[in-house]
Amino acid sequence: MSLNSTPTSERVQIGIFGLRNSGKSSLVNAITNQNLSIVSEVKGTTTDPVYKSMELLPIGPVTIIDTPGIDDEGELGALRVEKTKQVLHKTDIAILVTVAGKELNLLEKNLISLFKASGVKYIIVFNKSDLLNQFPESDIKNNAIYVSAKENKNIYELKQLIAMTYEDDDKKEKLISDVVNKNDIVILVTPIDSAAPKGRIILPQQQVLRDLLDSSAISLVVKEFELNQALQSLKNKPKLVITDSQAFKYVMNIVPEDILLTSFSILFARYKGVLNTAVKGVKMLEKLNDNDTLLISEGCTHHRQCDDIGTVKLPNWIQNYTNKKLNFKFTSGGSFPEDLSEYKMIIHCGSCMLKDREVIYRYKLAEGQNIPITNYGITIAYINGILKRSLKIFPDLYNQL
Repeated sequence: MSLNSTPTSERVQIGIFGLRNSGKSSLVNAITNQNLSIVSEVKGTTTDPVYKSMELLPIGPVTIIDTPGIDDEGELGALRVEKTKQVLHKTDIAILVTVAGKELNLLEKNLISLFKASGVKYIIVFNKSDLLNQFPESDIKNNAIYVSAKENKNIYELKQLIAMTYEDDDKKEKLISDVVNKNDIVILVTPIDSAAPKGRIILPQQQVLRDLLDSSAISLVVKEFELNQALQSLKNKPKLVITDSQAFKYVMNIVPEDILLTSFSILFARYKGVLNTAVKGVKMLEKLNDNDTLLISEGCTHHRQCDDIGTVKLPNWIQNYTNKKLNFKFTSGGSFPEDLSEYKMIIHCGSCMLKDREVIYRYKLAEGQNIPITNYGITIAYINGILKRSLKIFPDLYNQL
């Protein structure tokens, strides 16, 4: 896929880490061949992570992330360091930039330990090698390379090493292509309301539709109020109906029991590798008490509307279902608290805009603190008494319910 057609969540994320004034920003500029990051001899010039998307062959679309120095000082510096650590949760390949000719210090060694503990592949880049008397040979076998961002020395070789380090493993989970066959009929229910983006359909619907096309399945896209007519007009019965979660209650009363029914959100939970955890987590709805606090978390940022699903609809549906007076807190985008102890339950969005690594990190963070976590679609299906039916598409999980 090309850069422009590849969603951010599907691009390889390359994080640039290191001490202040090690040449991280200069390296980013050299790799991207652009003056993207401000370069200065003054320590701490980079104050927030800087993101740049580009094509890096033979990998393809990637995002380069320039982070603040891990040794930043003061209260503000501590916040920058925290942002740097958060970047690691979405990083596929970490690059530690250090100054050639110097021993790695404790902070740099701690970064390497953090890479290893997080299961992130990493490269050590010895920058400013032009200042040495002799340009050393790189140890490619151990993922260490000497470069000079200033003189553009070994930058091409670094790109090659990045490509060698990254292995594009096929996803263990697919979106939908592993459960449909050629010529199967699949109906996609995509409501077009005030929250729908003008002139296009939302990313989960786009990706599912593309996966169906790649599978040579026959796709039919309709609005919820067109579903009944679509079913009646078909000569052959569809194998599956996939609906936007917000239309679940309406759609479930139209689709016959002998036709499989699920939602985009449920498909994405499996695609991101968190479906089992999310199904277990939703049962916490039965154990909530008055004054319990729930966290509702969006993986992206968007303009909130009066009927926003995360901040309006879900809280109302949950309170009506539980008949409890609950407290709700909200996060969006890259914001997700490390300390989850104040929450009885977390309800996350479908995570279509987040990297798999970041989604799994958030779920594991919740599991590690014994906080049940689920997602929008599974919650809506559960509240409407349709969760088991919506999981019938996945026999192994269905049989466990």
